[in-house]
Amino acid sequence: MPQQILAAVLNSAPGKLILESLTLDDPGPDEVLIDVHFAGLCRTDLHEMEGVWPTTYPTVLGHEASGVVRQVGERVSSFRAGDHVVTCFTAFCGECRFCISGRMSLCINRDELRRRSQPVLTNAAGQPVHPMAGLGAFAEAMVVHQHSVVRIPDSMPLAAASVLGCAVVTGVSAVFRSARVEPGASVAVLGCGGVGIAAIQGARLAGAAQIIAVDTNASRLVDAVKFGATHTVQAGSVDTVEAVRDLTGGGVDYSFEAIGFSSTVEQAFAMLGPAGTATVLGMVPDSQPVTIRASELFAMEKRLQGTVMGGNQFPTDIPRYVSFYEQGKLLLDEMLSDVIDLQGINGGFELMGSGGLTRVLVDVVGSVQSLREGVT
Repeated sequence: MPQQILAAVLNSAPGKLILESLTLDDPGPDEVLIDVHFAGLCRTDLHEMEGVWPTTYPTVLGHEASGVVRQVGERVSSFRAGDHVVTCFTAFCGECRFCISGRMSLCINRDELRRRSQPVLTNAAGQPVHPMAGLGAFAEAMVVHQHSVVRIPDSMPLAAASVLGCAVVTGVSAVFRSARVEPGASVAVLGCGGVGIAAIQGARLAGAAQIIAVDTNASRLVDAVKFGATHTVQAGSVDTVEAVRDLTGGGVDYSFEAIGFSSTVEQAFAMLGPAGTATVLGMVPDSQPVTIRASELFAMEKRLQGTVMGGNQFPTDIPRYVSFYEQGKLLLDEMLSDVIDLQGINGGFELMGSGGLTRVLVDVVGSVQSLREGVT
């Protein structure tokens, strides 16, 4: 039976999120109903709030979440009520040519998986409310396709687990799957937010000999060393490209752009040594064209590539990253800069804009319980 839930809704952009009561539909045959416990604030959400990336309004943002399954559809056999889970917006069909070749993040049937006979969310006016990426995690519960979910051990803390579904799976998978960083290589990471820090950790896990963190924020660079960076470059105070080239004796083997500006993509390509690979993780708007020296493509065999969520295979990647966490090799608790309640979500995005933070989490289940108990 459809239920009323509390959610943070974006009705227009640029704009703020507003707490509203929405009607959540029952799960369909291939869907899972999840009680959201924690949701991470991502720059992708901020892009939609700022109007940088268009979306369908009204919408419930949030795509990086952990929670507990409450109900499953009749065709769902991989999950059951009580399972602890993480969501990921690279849903997959498992049948298209990209899925069967192992490139699930490029599934061409993703939109079809999310299509329903009736809206999953409606507001008080009866208007459909769009769930971002088929998820909509800034809400006390969500109904999602089973191929957007992966089960994790009950022993895995749900706060730390929440960042696995976007920041970690993007940054770490980009190192292993998209770039295929080799042991002993030199790596530069431009941007030390959540995704950049994950890429730094991925490079450390891959056995990179040099890991150069690049950011304008000095405190982020201090943190980057804790996560595995061997060198730091404060952008804006020096020529970033020359500094990296000096540190490596001619350029890095791999660079990762985790900011989303054309200028930093150009820097990531320029700082490569011969046969180097630059991988773009940031969401660069189409209004920002990228200019590179084309001769370096054939004369130096440099490569410039993009990746969707690190080219992940999240049903297998996320359990492996949980194992790394349990072994103390992947630092997730340390990535959590602040935990806020749902009422303070707009302030959380302001904190993100101020810099110096890795990941801000919303304690969704705690917020809803407090609101229902009349605690302010």
